[in-house]
Amino acid sequence: MSRIAVIGAGAWGTALANTYAANGHQIALWTIDTAHAEEMRTQRTNQRYLPGFPLPAGLTVSHSFEEACATAELALVVTPVAGLRPTLQKLGASFPELPVLWACKGFEKGTGALPHEVAQELLAASTGRGALTGPSFAQEVAQGLPCAIALASPDITFAKHWVSRLIHPRLRLYANDDVIGAEIGGAVKNVLAIAAGISDGLGFGLNARAALVTRGLAEIARLSEALGGRRETLMGLAGMGDLILTSTGDLSRNRRVGLGLAEGRSLEEILKDLGHVAEGVLTTETVVKRAAALGVDMPITQAVQEVLLGRLKPRDAVEQLMTREAKLEA
Repeated sequence: MSRIAVIGAGAWGTALANTYAANGHQIALWTIDTAHAEEMRTQRTNQRYLPGFPLPAGLTVSHSFEEACATAELALVVTPVAGLRPTLQKLGASFPELPVLWACKGFEKGTGALPHEVAQELLAASTGRGALTGPSFAQEVAQGLPCAIALASPDITFAKHWVSRLIHPRLRLYANDDVIGAEIGGAVKNVLAIAAGISDGLGFGLNARAALVTRGLAEIARLSEALGGRRETLMGLAGMGDLILTSTGDLSRNRRVGLGLAEGRSLEEILKDLGHVAEGVLTTETVVKRAAALGVDMPITQAVQEVLLGRLKPRDAVEQLMTREAKLEA
């Protein structure tokens, strides 16, 4: 069993912490919010982000970063992408030899960097690292329902090692050495889920949703290849699997954004009601910029951006996509 510091006590961080603590790992769950830490210690549940799931007896809660990481064999960073840089800065400064996995999906605002690019900038070359990504709703993992995800690292030996340590009867892991492909799949699928939510919300039917998901996967694969990722990665858990789940599952926050936009609600109102981060909203602009710089055609992503900016109505966006010039499928 391993000693793991789970950095970030949102829904996904708590679900992972609960799962591994219940399986015998020593887990320190860290939150930056002192009051939140005290609530979890007192109530033995994360009422704020994952209510209804008691924290296992072997799980400790901390708001001290140093305390949470002091004896850890692995840091599992489960913050939004916006929290990755400050977290890795702390780890690099105080715990430079501590291996790191991140479970955030998206691009960093401002720099447009993927998580592994942030890690390259801040961590020593010798520090083991990788991304945990794939089709996973926190609620279902917390319930103990079966789930399979990918652990991608530039060092396949590192990936295989932590897969063997972290594999769980209800949470299966697969090793992968294509970090770029895995991260692009995890980031861009959130944008496509907004599009799928718009289509469903407008009542365009299952045929239209299947078309959006399939053509969306082609967009993801094109961008991944342009950045150095492998197309076959996008046929697996980190690509197709995550895209299907996020585009069709009712627990998907990004899909719910699309459904709300189809109803004519403002983006501000939708996000306020969600109460959680919908990474697709933050990711779309960066995806469009990086695709344009690389000459990658991503019409669905561009249409989502126009809707989010209020420059195109949801119905007009879908109809515009359907009337594009005919071309070969690729």
